[in-house]
Amino acid sequence: MTRSYFGTDGIRGRTNEAPMTPEIAMCVGQAAGAHFLRGTHRHRVVIGKDTRLSGYMMESALVAGFTSVGMDVVMVGPMPTPAIAMLARSMRADIGVMISASHNPFADNGIKLFGPDGYKLSDADEMAIEALMTKSQPKLAAAPDIGRARRIEDARGRYIHFVKSTFPEHLRLDGLKIVVDCANGAAYQVAPSALWELGAEIVAIGVSPNGTNINDQCGSTAPAAVQAKVLETGADLGIALDGDADRLIVVDDRGKIIDGDQLMALIGRSWAKRGELKGGAVVSTVMSNLGLERCLAAQDIGLIRTQVGDRYVVEEMRAKGYNVGGEQSGHIILMDHGTTGDGVVAALQILAELVESGEKASTLLNQFEPLPQFLKNVRFAAGQPLEAASVKTAIADAEAKLNGKGRLLIRKSGTEPLIRVMAEGEDSVLVETLVDQICEAVRAVA
Repeated sequence: MTRSYFGTDGIRGRTNEAPMTPEIAMCVGQAAGAHFLRGTHRHRVVIGKDTRLSGYMMESALVAGFTSVGMDVVMVGPMPTPAIAMLARSMRADIGVMISASHNPFADNGIKLFGPDGYKLSDADEMAIEALMTKSQPKLAAAPDIGRARRIEDARGRYIHFVKSTFPEHLRLDGLKIVVDCANGAAYQVAPSALWELGAEIVAIGVSPNGTNINDQCGSTAPAAVQAKVLETGADLGIALDGDADRLIVVDDRGKIIDGDQLMALIGRSWAKRGELKGGAVVSTVMSNLGLERCLAAQDIGLIRTQVGDRYVVEEMRAKGYNVGGEQSGHIILMDHGTTGDGVVAALQILAELVESGEKASTLLNQFEPLPQFLKNVRFAAGQPLEAASVKTAIADAEAKLNGKGRLLIRKSGTEPLIRVMAEGEDSVLVETLVDQICEAVRAVA
């Protein structure tokens, strides 16, 4: 069935344009609420958001939708996406909602839904909610049964306590200077506080949200800011989160960017040595570098690849019992600690390895030499550019030139009108040339 609203990570789009209008948000609340009204108990939904200007508007619309079908609503304000997953479980909620467009600019927004188990909804649940939105009107509650809405003030403290509990009790961060870039987003209060409470000296940037500066030249998608601050302050490490703090990019003491592949290599190998790696493998996506695969193989650790999207990584991990997975972009999923990517929890695992090893970040975190990999995005207005004969020919030509000595991945983004073109191989000049040629072919029909 074709999806009308849900993409690979919930519903996302430009604010006040379909599907991110208050009207549709209210419909989402009504439909999701009706779908999860199961049993006779008082039903509850936890709603969090990042720091976008449109967050209050979308929150109000969702609250109206959920309460109108009889669900009580607990609002927790700006909180990381993984905090909502955690709170949904700990508060015995029937559903969790995060209002965020993650790493996108402030003018976009999105709605991510979690089930009572803290996991993102299955395709079946999303399709059922869409059916309620488009084919039938959910039954509204009678006047005495309308849901109640309230805000709680201690959600930040609950999450900080949770993330600190994932850090080894015998360790502290004393003596470490850490730059923390919160992207002017959801973790602007909790991330610096958690690390400070564990003993680190914190240099915080990207912690002054004003509604429009989320992800603006800061955070994991613009790491130049944290790179510069690490070098300026002589910090031991830099941590960059994205707008909803479910992904992490690290910068070592020399200012080098450490992506999710390197982080998964470190965690996977360390957990394997301690006998804590379940399934003997790490789960990642087709975007992960071949260097990661070779690095893990040298320690007899497998690499399981899925399609792009952290939800697909989580699905594979749940199905096969793996406990370490993630994406090159910085989503790190540690099933022993949570149900979704968590930038702060992942950072604490890296910091624990740093403290125990006594090494500099530049020594510890560079686990392997990546193969040359180039990724470029081409924005398109409408249609299906990848179906054009000229684009198919360009892709076939590129595959022939790689001649089995690399990888080619061309896909449509699940969250934005972009075609993502990636090539990887041992010849960097060839790889970059092939990416440019395919991008030109896409632009010609886009």
